[in-house]
Amino acid sequence: MDLAAHYLEEARRQMRGHKRMGEAAMAQLGDEDFFVTIDPESNSVAILVKHIAGNMRSRFTDFLTSDGEKPDRFRDREFEITPATTRAEVMKWWEDGWNLVLSAIESLKPEDVMRSVTVRGEPHTVLQAINRQLAHYAQHTGQLVFLAKHLRSTEWKTLSIPRGKSEEFKKAPAKSARGSLPEK
Repeated sequence: MDLAAHYLEEARRQMRGHKRMGEAAMAQLGDEDFFVTIDPESNSVAILVKHIAGNMRSRFTDFLTSDGEKPDRFRDREFEITPATTRAEVMKWWEDGWNLVLSAIESLKPEDVMRSVTVRGEPHTVLQAINRQLAHYAQHTGQLVFLAKHLRSTEWKTLSIPRGKSEEFKKAPAKSARGSLPEK
């Protein structure tokens, strides 16, 4: 496999891993937890998802042919949630956003990796644009996991190696030990 094909497969793998990690964290929350902010400057899970989904729609709609910052994106509104917003609506934003990302990346061919695309008027190679988004989604997925873990406290079910179990994990056969962990 050539390097560009390998890169695209790795980008897809990492994107799917971020999606799974976010979903595993959100699955541990009650409906009301989606809308909790821990202080006036923090975002709720719902706000994080709305922002991530808005970014995904903007960046990955017509990925190769239009600027990644769409003129109909109003980023500041992504940080506003109304009392009528439901968990089901939040999860629909999540799914719609990830479907755009994964479909766009799936459609890419190795020869596209060095093509030029624009984000906010700045040229990027496809590789740079995808890396930019991988970093962005990893950051927000980490925030989402942190918030879910905080809200669940002692009821939290770890998404990786449990605290105090690193040595046990190292000694376990790879397949059985890693079978329950999200792909990273």
